[in-house]
Amino acid sequence: MNYNFDDQINRAGTSCVKYDLRKLFFGNEDVIPMWVADMDFATPPFILDAIRKRTEHPVLGYTFRSDDYYESIVNWVQRRHNWNLKREWICFSPGIVPAINLAVLALTKPGDRIIVQPPVYFPFFTAVKNNGRVLCHNQLKLVNGRYEMDYANLEMHCRKGAAMIIISNPHNPGGNAWQPEELKKLADICLKYNVLMISDEIHCDLVNIGYKHTVMASLGKQIADNTITMIAPSKTFNLAGLSTASVIISNKKLRTTYNKLLQNLHVDMGNVFGNIASAAAYTFGEEWLTQLLQYIDGNINYLQVFLKEHLPEITMVRPEATYMAWLDFSAWQMSDKELAKFLVKEAGIGLNPGIQFGRGGQGFMRINLACPKSTLIVALDKLRESSEKMKEAKRLHNS
Repeated sequence: MNYNFDDQINRAGTSCVKYDLRKLFFGNEDVIPMWVADMDFATPPFILDAIRKRTEHPVLGYTFRSDDYYESIVNWVQRRHNWNLKREWICFSPGIVPAINLAVLALTKPGDRIIVQPPVYFPFFTAVKNNGRVLCHNQLKLVNGRYEMDYANLEMHCRKGAAMIIISNPHNPGGNAWQPEELKKLADICLKYNVLMISDEIHCDLVNIGYKHTVMASLGKQIADNTITMIAPSKTFNLAGLSTASVIISNKKLRTTYNKLLQNLHVDMGNVFGNIASAAAYTFGEEWLTQLLQYIDGNINYLQVFLKEHLPEITMVRPEATYMAWLDFSAWQMSDKELAKFLVKEAGIGLNPGIQFGRGGQGFMRINLACPKSTLIVALDKLRESSEKMKEAKRLHNS
C-alpha cells in the first residue's frame, strides 16, 4: 500500500499544541509552525482502524495491557534493532518525560548529581532540577558538522560522584545516531564509577537512510543491567496524544523500585486507546515507516540543497536520525532574542530556539521536517525572501 504524506491536514481548532498555541508561544497565530516534535502527517490508518474497532464496544472501563501489547514490543525491537528483550522487563509510563522523572525520583536521592549532555532535549534539565537533584553538564562538541561526546569531562563528573546520566539516543536536537563504539565508551565509564544510565530512545525508529540505531542495552548484559531504556511509538507513528511509553529494565532490583513508585502514584494502568494503538503500530507499522523515512529523507535533502544554493551562511547539522534539523544562524550575528523575533515577524515561521536546549544552543534553531514538502517549500521561500530584504536593508544602511 502506498501512503500519502503530501496531504495538507488542517490541525487548527483541535486543541493542538503545535497550531493552537502559536499565539501564546510566538505572539502570532499565523506563523508556519515547525517547532513541536510531532508530525503533520496523518496517524497511520491501521492504527485508527484498531481504535475504531475498539470503540464499537460500548464500555471503556478499566483496562490492562494484553499479551498482544507486550508481544508487539518484543517482536518489533528484535526485528528493527536486533535486541532480544524479555516481556517481564517491559514497564509502563504515560510518556517518556514522565518516565525520566519517575526514574530520577525512584532511583536517585535529593542532592544527587545527574549528568546531561547539552545541547539536548530540554525536559532533561527540569527532570533533574525540579526534583531536587544537581545538574551536571557534559557539553557535546560540534566537530566537522557532527556532535561528539567529551569523554574526559564525562569521567570527571563520574569520578566526582555522579549518580546518573540521562542520554538522548538518538540525539535530539543534534540528530546523532550514536555509533556502538561511542556508546560503549560512555557505558564503560559509567560502569567504572557506578553511574546509572537513562537512555531516552524515543527516536530509535526514526533513523535516516544510511544509518542504524544502536540500543544502549544491547551492548552486553553488564551494560543492560546498568541501563534504563525508554521507547514509545509516539514520535514514530504520531501518537503523542495517547500517552503510552515503555520503560525497559532488565535489572530486577531497579525494575522493582521503578514499578513500586509507578504503582504508588497510580499511573501504571495507562489508557485503553494507547494500549490498542501501540500494539497496532508495532504489529503493522513496517511498510508505513519505510515510506515515512523515505519522505523525510527527501525533505532533509531539499533543505540541505536549498540552504547551499540560497542561504549558504546558514549551516545545517544534517540529522542521522530524527525528523528535526539543527540550523546554525550564527553568521547573521544576531542575539538569540533578535533571531527569534526576526524569524517570527519577518519570515513568518515558528522554530524552537537553540537556547532552549541548553549550553551550545546559542545561535541555533531546531526545525521540524515532518511535514508535507509543500509546507517546507513555502517556509524556506519565506526565509529566503526575508533574508534578502534584511541584507538589502543592511547594504543601504552601510552605503
